[in-house]
Amino acid sequence: MPDRRTVIAGLGVGAVAAAGGTAWHLRDPAMPGALGGADMARGHALRDGGFPPPSIEEQAGIVIAGGGVAGLSAGWALAEAGFDDFTLLELEDATGGNARAGRNATSAFPLGAHYLPVPNREAKALRALLTRLGMVVGEKNGAPLYDPYQLCADLQERLFYQGRWQEGLIPRRGLSETDEADLAAFAAAMAAFSARIGQDGRPAFAIPMAYSSRDADLLALDAISFAIWLDRQGWHSPVLRGHVRYCMRDDYGCEADQVSAWAGIHYFAGRRGWAADDAGDNELTWPEGNARLTTALSARIGKRIAPARIVHRVARDGGGVVVDSFDVARNATVRTRARAAIIAVPHFIAARIAPEAAPQAHGFGYAPWIVANVTVDRLPAGRGAKLAWDNVSWTSESLGYVVATHQGPAARAAGSVLTWYLPLSRMAPAAARRLMVERPLHDWQAMVRDDLLAMHPDLEGAIRAIHIWRWGHAMIRPVPNFLWTTAPAAAAAAQAPFFLAHSDLSGLSLFEEAHYRGQLAAEGAMAHLGHAFASML
Repeated sequence: MPDRRTVIAGLGVGAVAAAGGTAWHLRDPAMPGALGGADMARGHALRDGGFPPPSIEEQAGIVIAGGGVAGLSAGWALAEAGFDDFTLLELEDATGGNARAGRNATSAFPLGAHYLPVPNREAKALRALLTRLGMVVGEKNGAPLYDPYQLCADLQERLFYQGRWQEGLIPRRGLSETDEADLAAFAAAMAAFSARIGQDGRPAFAIPMAYSSRDADLLALDAISFAIWLDRQGWHSPVLRGHVRYCMRDDYGCEADQVSAWAGIHYFAGRRGWAADDAGDNELTWPEGNARLTTALSARIGKRIAPARIVHRVARDGGGVVVDSFDVARNATVRTRARAAIIAVPHFIAARIAPEAAPQAHGFGYAPWIVANVTVDRLPAGRGAKLAWDNVSWTSESLGYVVATHQGPAARAAGSVLTWYLPLSRMAPAAARRLMVERPLHDWQAMVRDDLLAMHPDLEGAIRAIHIWRWGHAMIRPVPNFLWTTAPAAAAAAQAPFFLAHSDLSGLSLFEEAHYRGQLAAEGAMAHLGHAFASML
């Protein structure tokens, strides 16, 4: 078997739900667990076509194609505005997109997205959602007051560096003068970008990103890679570069030389969480991750969700649209006639099923990820800082793990589920997706196990199960010239009665962006149909 570093360097998509089982040891030939992911059979059926002609017909005012965060947010916005004549069609058996979750006897756990930073002041629609969900409980001194039980508990982050755990994710021991100088200069530059207001009165870097300044010198940052921008500043500290690499892989699934400088700076300068009691730099998180949010969105529109429906054609039909979807349960194609369609699927799929709305998908690329959920009999130990919610090793190719039971009373339990993340950023995405299909479960498990034991030798004999979840198209890759050239052109191509809604139109795979795109599409569709509503944007 290749060594751990070689194996991990060639990986790319992660783990699933952990089930119960007995403890296994290093020499055990088989580990309890499962290999899961997005439904490849349905995805390939959509790619290959050959669906039967429609034999069932339905009517709806608006059809939403796709039940990820953007589609669910569109449905929520319609329902909140009193527009009830819509249906949401989802290929999978459950909604949620990459914010889905699993559960076992120990805990719920995320299969993908696992937190939401406290929103910026400009994210008005998202803050309204969080208020409706009871997560914003009032205000204090004019700022929103968050339910403390929704916020990440201490300790939030720690780093395994030079044999010890330290608080925070930037190394603070054994640094050279160059390291110290580059880290300080970088922090000052990011603080200046964060505070900057453009000539148009907008924040230089905002969330949602549509509220960002259009100053020419800022937009020009999208034309070069973040690595080139760092080179031009003369910052070559391996500590700074190592931290930047972690951050780019964490939010974008990409290396620093693969993302634009605008995207790279946005990671550090875009978040200015607005909250009372100094909670602005915190995250909202739950054992199941962002499935807490998508479950609430789904519940609001539940009766209008039609799962296991493979939308394979969206076309203009007179003044309205026609949507053909294959109903897996009925083994039949259903034709839905509607007045408008919200297409809330990744753009490469939208271009396939709705070429009138999305005539091309050139330049859209997606990062593959592996997520592993590891059930353990005891919490990890280690020298230095105490166990945190997010735990990262400086020398690992993985992004470390989050502790599903970190929040609330469950944090005192002996056992837990560790959700481990690995973007396959060293491989070409197509090659990584092939690896996901070809690599057997046991090899993935061995890789995850070895990585955890390198951080925590004390976990030997304490791992009960490792479940792997594969995300072949986990998130959009914000490569140079994508954010302010490719993505805006694609978004502008759709005209009523078609409305595109997906975070890849922002170029940033963030809950905030998907929610914004869903809200924007819903408001556009309601305006097209003449339905009165109060804009949240």
